[in-house]
Amino acid sequence: MVNVTRGVLVECDPAMKQFLISLDEKKVLKKRFILLDLDETHVFIDSEIVDELKDKIADLMDQHTFSVADM
Repeated sequence: MVNVTRGVLVECDPAMKQFLISLDEKKVLKKRFILLDLDETHVFIDSEIVDELKDKIADLMDQHTFSVADM
């Protein structure tokens, strides 16, 4: 029997991959979303969670950026 899962292949650097794994383990998005951990730069994730995941990544980027006016 063949199992088919709809998902998205994500390529990222190791630091972002660790962030994704952390979100997945803590179930921040209310469920586990990493379907397969392929290698150090690729994960296969649930396609239904992509938009929520993009929002979380945008929040992370907003927290770690600053403008020249803040200096």
